[in-house]
Amino acid sequence: MKGLRRTWLLLSLVVVAAIAFSPLIANAQSQASSSYPNRPIRLVVGFAPGGSNDILARVLAEKLHKVLGQPVIVENKPGAGGATAASFVKSQEPDGYTLMVGASGAMVVGPAVSAQTPYDTKRDFEPISILATFPLVLVVSADAPFKSLPDFIEWTKNNSSSANYASASPTFTLAFELLKLKTGATLQRVSYRGTNDAVVAVLSKQVTAAMTDTLPAMPLIQDGKLRALAVTASARLPQLPNVPTTAEAGVAGAEAIFWTGLFAPKGTPKDITARLEAEVHKVMQEDEVRQRLRTVATEAASSTSPEFAARIASELQSWSAIAKSANVQLDQ
Repeated sequence: MKGLRRTWLLLSLVVVAAIAFSPLIANAQSQASSSYPNRPIRLVVGFAPGGSNDILARVLAEKLHKVLGQPVIVENKPGAGGATAASFVKSQEPDGYTLMVGASGAMVVGPAVSAQTPYDTKRDFEPISILATFPLVLVVSADAPFKSLPDFIEWTKNNSSSANYASASPTFTLAFELLKLKTGATLQRVSYRGTNDAVVAVLSKQVTAAMTDTLPAMPLIQDGKLRALAVTASARLPQLPNVPTTAEAGVAGAEAIFWTGLFAPKGTPKDITARLEAEVHKVMQEDEVRQRLRTVATEAASSTSPEFAARIASELQSWSAIAKSANVQLDQ
């Protein structure tokens, strides 16, 4: 009986101590948030220098440095289509000093096609704001026997044993598989390490076609070395005014708009994420930022954190449904 009383006494003391110290802990967290930031911020990007996500990260870092008064240092952690960076960031201290520029490929498309994804986008991250959106472009070699998307689709049906497409990540795979579902086109996927490799594979005729972001393909399209058959946007791109959208080319429902957004580790204080959200909104509205991103066929954007979270939840569901319909399951 004495042992039981002693146990209850110790439990009571623990509860009292927790109640007593909780205001102190909350106050310490509040003070830390109110002084944010008081040291450099690390901005992790899951791709190598020079790509569109890296360019976006550096534009954002430059602007946030000015408004936050602390250096924002871009740290490239390429690998697994952005999953390497996401795995790293989710394990960092949720204090606002490690942020991530995360692309939809790693955050919604990858989890839709791989049960091996080492993180849960909704559980492990605080979505702060969308930063930019971009479509893909379907390219073939300049001397390919088809000059339009309908011709290409028909050709694949008559040449199913040799028709194939290059893919450097789950993003490109699911976008192409969506096109196949909508048209009945028959092509086999061939994996490549990066988008530049995929574009070179089309250029050298190792593969029939590729869907890619516009940055690596646009110079080759403009030089007449690649032919662009369609873009997955809802409207034509100013940079490629003669290239129709998939809908204009006769394929309804194949539109695919991808995004890049700003994330923090789960548990980052709300006042910190709210401040970052507000600053990002201002930055992405700047004409200079919009013009710089348009040079790589990317549209600056912003959102509230709840809007971004809702989009993530919706796209996790929709891309999972597409992956299931196309019977696509990839290991990252």
